Amino acid sequence: MAELLASGWRPFAFRQFILKIHSRCDLACRHCYIYEMADQSWKAQPRRMSEAIVQRTAQRIAEHALAHELAEVEVILHGGEPLLAGPELISHAVRTIRGAAADVGTRVHVGVQTNGLRLDETYLRLFDSLEIRVGVSLDGYEAAHDRHRLFAGGKGSHAKVAASLRRLTAGPFHHLFSGLLCTIDVRNDPLATYEALLEFDPPAVDFLLPHGNWLTPPPFRDPGSDATPYADWMLPIFERWYGAAVEETEIRFFNEIVRLLTGRASRTEAIGLSPARMVVVETDGSIEQSDILKSSYHGAPATLLHVLRDSFDTVLGHPSIVARQIGELALAPVCRTCDIRSVCGGGLYPHRYSETRGFLGPSVYCPDLYRLIDHIRARLVRDVARLKGSG
Repeated sequence: MAELLASGWRPFAFRQFILKIHSRCDLACRHCYIYEMADQSWKAQPRRMSEAIVQRTAQRIAEHALAHELAEVEVILHGGEPLLAGPELISHAVRTIRGAAADVGTRVHVGVQTNGLRLDETYLRLFDSLEIRVGVSLDGYEAAHDRHRLFAGGKGSHAKVAASLRRLTAGPFHHLFSGLLCTIDVRNDPLATYEALLEFDPPAVDFLLPHGNWLTPPPFRDPGSDATPYADWMLPIFERWYGAAVEETEIRFFNEIVRLLTGRASRTEAIGLSPARMVVVETDGSIEQSDILKSSYHGAPATLLHVLRDSFDTVLGHPSIVARQIGELALAPVCRTCDIRSVCGGGLYPHRYSETRGFLGPSVYCPDLYRLIDHIRARLVRDVARLKGSG
């Protein structure tokens, strides 16, 4: 850290704050990185964030915004399932955080990421009054969604989630809709999955690679193989999306790859070398790195810092945060020599983990990422050449 600072490098302020306002869930999803993977720290967390922790978190966000002259920040209410926290706590948290930030001249954009089960009229009216954008997890058509997103007794949740989405999208609350999050299962038909998502007119779709690493590989990803099952699954969707006469939705993963290939910066930690500017506050007030690190090993996201004791500026000095802000310097040697390194960025940080190299290695999805990016690059090159030829 001292050498970096001496070289003129400076950390980048956090702009996104993930608040784990409730640590439990009302589903038992088989692919959940919080409950089903290496880190089991959720068991020791209080169920709900207390008002005292909310108050101190609000002060810390305002303090950070003032120190870095941030005109706006984003707060994401998360879990577990955040709607289990109840309307009163959610309202209190949003009003408290916005009030503290307003005192220092900072605007707070608020979103919530939910499984959708409890998204009723009461919540929709609350979110409308508080200007809270709503993201919902949906893995596609019924059989696709119900492979993993199950109740504890084994019953699928698709019907209830679809009903909630209709309440959100078919009436006066559509403007609250921020998009759908879909975790990929390569056994599901890709185009049928995409079309099932489009039925709800999402402004954006996030297709997520299931979390895994070299120690615990994701399903159907053989670390020793050059096969590309995930790229093969995504490419038909890319071709449908890219070739559409009118944009059907924003697919963030594809959009970010296109941005990077055309010389712009990534806006997501999933791809590219842009510095990570997100931090997590757990229900007990402990400050953590990205919660996706829970898929790596027990305690991986921990910083040992806490909102009652520590500022977010202190968190910026944590070695693991620094590693995710220094771009190419944090890549493995094999990644630094790759021709798509500035686009791939080594892939999502947790997907690089192995027992021998820690996070200093390529993504377990390396072949998939290369094939997908190379295909998109070739498609863009052809289109640019055609446009030049027609001019």
